[in-house]
Amino acid sequence: MTTFKVDMHTEKVNTIIIGGGLSGIYAAFLLAAKKKSFVLLEARSRIGGRILSPEHHGFFADLGPSWYWPMINPKVKALIQTLGIKGYPQFETGMGRFQAKNGHVETIEGYPMDPPGWRLSGGMISLVNGLCARIPKNVIRLNHPVCEIERLYNGVRVTVGRLDHEPECRLTASRIILALPPRLAAGSILFTPDLSHNLTQAMLKASTWMAGHAKFFALYDKANWRRIGLSGQGFSLCGPLGEIHDGSGEANRPYGLTGFVGIPALRRKNKKTMISAILAQLPLFYGKEAGQPVKVYYQDWAKEKFTATEYDQRAAHNHPEFQPPLGKKSFWNDTVHFAGTETADYLGGYLEGALSSAQRAVYSAI
Repeated sequence: MTTFKVDMHTEKVNTIIIGGGLSGIYAAFLLAAKKKSFVLLEARSRIGGRILSPEHHGFFADLGPSWYWPMINPKVKALIQTLGIKGYPQFETGMGRFQAKNGHVETIEGYPMDPPGWRLSGGMISLVNGLCARIPKNVIRLNHPVCEIERLYNGVRVTVGRLDHEPECRLTASRIILALPPRLAAGSILFTPDLSHNLTQAMLKASTWMAGHAKFFALYDKANWRRIGLSGQGFSLCGPLGEIHDGSGEANRPYGLTGFVGIPALRRKNKKTMISAILAQLPLFYGKEAGQPVKVYYQDWAKEKFTATEYDQRAAHNHPEFQPPLGKKSFWNDTVHFAGTETADYLGGYLEGALSSAQRAVYSAI
């Protein structure tokens, strides 16, 4: 027989959203539009989750998701229109470059995306910022890592802080939208009473997209690779970058090259060493100027404790087939609802999946 704890806390809202990535922020946007009572708890000191777009002179370098595909992303496309954001096609004109295991680099035919991929002016963070502008400012609470979720006889209680410390605060609600990767939730939150063994295992086995990856972005005053007929697209079998693309804005400076590190997380060196190795590799592809950017960014997601767990140190090289854990979209009699792109029924791991899972959770929770 399940024993429910009685909650004597006075603070209560209708819904608690855990996670301030795109899925959580979109859930907040939908709840705000319906005038529902809610708070959003984000462990980091910033919003966006795996959407990270540092700014350089008005240009935003995407170190998380970079593309959307208008032909197959109707929810993303509609949201971009709602928020009044502008998109532009990924630059892919010209030849590509390929580096063999022995380090030899040759020119090859390019591989344009099919369907065509697009980038956002203002970076992907413009989606998050646009949504936040339509959400009451007092509902988003940063630096609020959730360490425990308790089932009560009349709802749920959420504890913020660390399990080995005194709780920073507690909140109660009728329901929760769990907008975290299932693996991260299972590995970092204590559920009371315990979740079933099968559900816990399903959550732990659900890969977190990008959690084992690292991304690099270099900015330039000139796009010399374009001048010699290259698209900026490149592939390497020896690294450190395994995949490279033109990351420039729609027009004018700065221009950019961006890529994914091909070295597994467990073998990657520190940030300074990785950047030096990448800047030594890029001239082999695009000429000596490629090794002299005006600005560089490097983000190793495997080292982000609010993204990756120990199980994510071996990155998934192929895109996993995501779905709700055990096919469950909620648990505890529809008290806790899964959101987050890894729980999407369609296009999990992508921005589209983040939006669709949030919409499903909100409409199921109200």
